[in-house]
Amino acid sequence: MNRRYWLILISFILMQLSPAVVIPLLVELGYSGTEAELAGTTLLICFSIGFFVILFLSVTAKPDHEFIRDRADTSQTVLWIILGFFMAYFAQIIVGLIEMGVFGIEPESENTQFIVELATAVPLLMIVVAVFVPIMEEIVFRMVIFGSLYKRFGFWIAALASGFVFAVVHMDFEHLLRYLVVGVVFAFLYVKTKRIIVPIMAHAGINSFVMIVQVIFGEDLQRIMDQMEDMQSFLYSIIGGYF
Repeated sequence: MNRRYWLILISFILMQLSPAVVIPLLVELGYSGTEAELAGTTLLICFSIGFFVILFLSVTAKPDHEFIRDRADTSQTVLWIILGFFMAYFAQIIVGLIEMGVFGIEPESENTQFIVELATAVPLLMIVVAVFVPIMEEIVFRMVIFGSLYKRFGFWIAALASGFVFAVVHMDFEHLLRYLVVGVVFAFLYVKTKRIIVPIMAHAGINSFVMIVQVIFGEDLQRIMDQMEDMQSFLYSIIGGYF
C-alpha cells in the first residue's frame, strides 16, 4: 500500500474519532441546540473536513496499475452507474428478506434511522450523507482497502474483507450481512469498470434515495412505506417457511 493510501486511511480513522473532540468543544463554545442538532452539527463539521482532506489525498494518489488498464468508456461508465444503483438496491431487498425470514431481524436499520433523525434536525447534513459520505467510503473501502487486497488475494477475499470492514464501521451489527453484500456489489462495479466513480455514483444514488424518501418526503410517503412494509412482512413469512 502506497504512502498516500496510508494517509487516506489515517484521515478516515481520525474523522471517525473526531466527534469525541468536537462535541465538547461546541458545548464549551456555548452551542445551545438539541442533542440531535448538536450531533448533526458535529457530523457536518467532522465529515466535511474529512471529505476535503480525503478527496485531496485521493486525487494526488497514483492509481494502482490493475485499475488503469481496460477502463470503461463514457457510455459503459454511465450504464454501469445505473445498473449498479439497481444492483445495490435489490441486493439490500434480497438480504433484508433473508434476514427477516431466516433470522427474524426487522428490516429497519438503527444506523439509518439515527442518520435520518440527525439530517432532519440539521438539513445540511443531507448533502454530507448523500454526496460526501459515498465519495469518502468508496475511496477508503474500495479504492484503498479493496484495491490493495485485490492485487494480492484476488476478487473474493478482497471484496469480502473490505466489505466486512465497511459493514463493521457502520456499527449496525444486526444488519452486518446487508452492508457486507452491498460492499461486494460496489467492489464488483469497481473491478468491472476500473473506475471508482461508478461505485461512488451508485452509492450516492442509494444514499440520496434514502434521504429523499425518509427526510424530505417522509411524512407524505409514510403511508406508502407502511404498505410496503406490510408486503415485505408477508414475503418474509413465506420465505421463512422454506428455511
